[in-house]
Amino acid sequence: MKQLPKPLSEPTDNHLKLPDEESRVPPAPKFSFKKLAYVVGGIAAAAIAVWVLRPAPVKVDMASIQRGNLQVTVDAEGKTRVRDRFIISADIDGQLNRIPLDEGDPVRKGMVVAQIDPLPLNATVKEALGRLAEWKAERAGVETQRPKAATVEQARIRIQLAETRLQQAKARVMQAKASLEQAKRDRQRAERLESTGAIARQNRESAQLDEITKAKELEAAMLAVKAEASEVEVAKAALAVVQKEQTDPDYLLKVYNARIASTEAELTKLKDEARRTEIRSPSDGKVLRIHQKSAQFVSSGAPLLEIGDAKKLELVIDVLSSDAMKIKPGNPILIEPSFSSNPIQAKVRLVEPSAFTKVSALGIEEQRVNIIGDFISSAESFGDAYRVDARIIIWKNNDVLKVPVSSLFRCHQANWCVFVVEHSKAYKRQVAIGQRNELEAEVKQGLKQGETVILHPTGQVKEGVRVQPRQ
Repeated sequence: MKQLPKPLSEPTDNHLKLPDEESRVPPAPKFSFKKLAYVVGGIAAAAIAVWVLRPAPVKVDMASIQRGNLQVTVDAEGKTRVRDRFIISADIDGQLNRIPLDEGDPVRKGMVVAQIDPLPLNATVKEALGRLAEWKAERAGVETQRPKAATVEQARIRIQLAETRLQQAKARVMQAKASLEQAKRDRQRAERLESTGAIARQNRESAQLDEITKAKELEAAMLAVKAEASEVEVAKAALAVVQKEQTDPDYLLKVYNARIASTEAELTKLKDEARRTEIRSPSDGKVLRIHQKSAQFVSSGAPLLEIGDAKKLELVIDVLSSDAMKIKPGNPILIEPSFSSNPIQAKVRLVEPSAFTKVSALGIEEQRVNIIGDFISSAESFGDAYRVDARIIIWKNNDVLKVPVSSLFRCHQANWCVFVVEHSKAYKRQVAIGQRNELEAEVKQGLKQGETVILHPTGQVKEGVRVQPRQ
């Protein structure tokens, strides 16, 4: 086998290179600035191309998650209302005199605020008084047609006397019967004695005659009883006649009594109406509104003016019935007046139990409920029926983790999500929220304090896309 030559050892600094060895080493390339420029230019062009062609970051609005105060309100329009309003109306039909008051004038309780001409009523009262006097006079004339009380009493006394005599006649009958029985026994005794010869015949005949006499006396007594009984019946009949004459004019008296009662009732009503021609204020306050200023004929019940104390105001706020179910008495109310930056405070006194239908500006029928509130702060700047923008606080917490509502969007059907910014990229995250208002919502789960979320995410914001804050 042919043995390869051994390689030469590399030269060292101590060895001198032979001329033939230097000829065998290839020459070093020469340095060229032109080539270097081409290389650097190519790298820069590639970097610029990559920079230009890559997707630009999406400009978005961002907000940081912080803890703070959160309150949930029901915002609605309302108006002020005088708490104790009195609508004064005409009590009777008549000619109303011109009302001398103007709106805003103060009035006192019992003060005459309007008057209806009383002359027609006064004439009617006089006419009724005349009719009443006429009916009373005619009734008195009917009373004179009755039998006198003495006549009636005399008839009763006659009956009493007849009954007394009847009792006496009956007593005489009883006495005559007893005498007759005794005469019969005397006759029978005389007949027995005569048969034995104890007495003379004359004595027997005397006994028989005495019996006959007693019998006739009994008959006479019985006839007297019948006569006295007839007298009693006659006396009673006479009393019945007198009593009938006593009641004969009763129907006329009933007629006149009814007419008198009717006229008296009418007169009472007319006098009351005459007194009500002066219409007085039921309370202290001011004239809020005048319905009938000029003199004219008005009907009973027609409203004339309204009176109330403008310092005693309350709030009337109509809200949707669905919102009314969240409002409770005692909830705070904030009113943002246009003339001040400090809200006026009030509180809910009553949620009216009955709703009403109201057509919205869009023509939609809505069921609404009136919320009645009382002012806590001074309401001197308001008057009756002033429009106010009210916020009813139904929930409040001073230390709650909150997220802007504008960052929330629906995901996974019924859940809420946000885009969280991490390392300049957007990442979708599901969150659980609690209470919320128009601007902010309570974060229950999914976010931490200090994290950044995207506001109003558009379709360009997707998972992992680069974002930058909008300038």
